[in-house]
Amino acid sequence: MNKGKKILIADDEPDILEILQFNLQAEGYEVHTAKNGHQAIEKAKAIQPDLIILDIMMPIKNGIEVCNELRMLPAFQKTLIIFLTAMSDDGTEVKGLESGADDFITKPIRPKVLLSKVNALFRRVPKESSSNVQLGDLKIDREKYNVTYKNQDITLARKEFELLSLLASKPGKVFLRNEILSRIWGTEVIVGDRTIDVHIRKIRQKLNLDCITTVKGVGYKFEL
Repeated sequence: MNKGKKILIADDEPDILEILQFNLQAEGYEVHTAKNGHQAIEKAKAIQPDLIILDIMMPIKNGIEVCNELRMLPAFQKTLIIFLTAMSDDGTEVKGLESGADDFITKPIRPKVLLSKVNALFRRVPKESSSNVQLGDLKIDREKYNVTYKNQDITLARKEFELLSLLASKPGKVFLRNEILSRIWGTEVIVGDRTIDVHIRKIRQKLNLDCITTVKGVGYKFEL
């Protein structure tokens, strides 16, 4: 099942790299490693991994900086990213979500938890068809993960794109918060309500367009 899936792990602690590499290889994944943020970016560009596991506190460039830089490149719009962190404060989680992370793993790392999260991310399949959506001057290309507004490209992180695509698939429909969490993050990934709010805020900022309405206490709907 995992044959051909490439994973890049970036952490400045050799023991953690060794443990994670061993467990992921035993699961059938092709695993590459990096010891700092700069090396992580160079290796990511070279091998084009399906998943990147980033330690937040790394030398040269930290994990959030690496994630931000990669998400700006078209080749990494669909790449799954998991953060490793020893910090459990809300501020760190929000920054990670804003940079485009798909999930978090808190240190000390339990291999079974790691494998469960990795396998869950790979099991997820697109919830919508791959056809394009066009609403006025807004165009969403689901195959290319590309969004344009008035012929201007809008760069969205993977989860931002999937969330916008879901809401825009049925203009006027109110999507419940639980439904959004289930369809975008999956039932096996535990995230809070703040996760949706962070992504909605980023979409609004990047589009600079009043098209997503908050239905207080219920969810969100798309209206152009």
